[in-house]
Amino acid sequence: MTEEIGVGMVGHAFMGAVHSHAWRSVHRFFDVPLTPRLAALGGRDAVRTKEAATKYGWAAVETDWRALVARDDVHLVDICTPGDTHAEIALAALAAGKHVLCEKPLANTVAEAEAMAAAADEAAARGVRSMVAFNYRRVPAIALARRLVEEGRIGEVRHVRAVYLQDWLSDPASPMTWRMRKEKAGSGALGDLGAHIVDAAQFVTGDLITGVSATTETFVRSRPDGDGFSDVTVDDAAVFLARFSSGALGTFEATRYALGRKNAMRLEVNGTRGSLAFDFESMNELSVFSADDGSAAGFRRILVTEADHPYVGAWWPPGHLLGYEHTFTHEVADFLTAIGGGVEPAPSFADGLRVQRVLAAVEESAGQQSIWTTIGESR
Repeated sequence: MTEEIGVGMVGHAFMGAVHSHAWRSVHRFFDVPLTPRLAALGGRDAVRTKEAATKYGWAAVETDWRALVARDDVHLVDICTPGDTHAEIALAALAAGKHVLCEKPLANTVAEAEAMAAAADEAAARGVRSMVAFNYRRVPAIALARRLVEEGRIGEVRHVRAVYLQDWLSDPASPMTWRMRKEKAGSGALGDLGAHIVDAAQFVTGDLITGVSATTETFVRSRPDGDGFSDVTVDDAAVFLARFSSGALGTFEATRYALGRKNAMRLEVNGTRGSLAFDFESMNELSVFSADDGSAAGFRRILVTEADHPYVGAWWPPGHLLGYEHTFTHEVADFLTAIGGGVEPAPSFADGLRVQRVLAAVEESAGQQSIWTTIGESR
């Protein structure tokens, strides 16, 4: 029987639900060195938090995250709150010797992310582990894409195309939420969606983005909020060009205004010997092109459900598909394995900081509008 580890989670909405499912199920499918015990759930509203705790299987409730961090039965703190609270909670938890899993993006600013990464490095010397929750790394098809790139199957990377398309804000009458307030969310589609594709692109290619040229737009500038309207202070869409350290070029698009696209997180990588293409709306598939196939070359559809594909061996027979929730189970399995093995997990807070710096560069470039060359009628 494995040793137990007490988990305390702050936040119980959308992310709280999927994280709860992961903590409940991980040891039932993966041979992890630590068995999670759902010790305490944190939320500001006592009634709602208690309802969520009962629904998701948490043993106790705290309405102050500080009390949750201080509990003797909490050894790991899972942060599922809006971005404006990430730094404060993570820094306190690390100082208290608690392992930390933090939702993405790591923080709302580069300065906050730098402080978190520095604290994580210091805590690591004491055996305290931290990880940022970029769950799309744990999609088996994306993990397989990473493996194929590492093996040199597509040669040297030349191009990356990454988009994340949703449509849930397309209706101007949709009400105001915290995701549309800069002081809470940090940014809009850029941080909410763009952070995922930045991390996925860097993960799959094993390369880092070194420069960007960007533009952003807020299409609906005020939204219904109670009896009146409130100003939207974040971007609705972000588009940018990127250059990688290898010399590869990238294009990135994040929007919550692409009608008909519900969760189309797409990534294509073109190399000197082949290409890879992925779309989360077909998340169990990876398209692979190899120039080595000669006259028979063409994109092949790989159904990523074989036991030797990343993570899949813990689940169902080939052809029995996985879903969104499984990526979070893979995430906590990797984190528990790292904690139990005394090694640094990935993506680390340093990885989260790298993504944060890209997001900040996109905002800076968009603010300068440096991408534009005006086309006059005389041309």
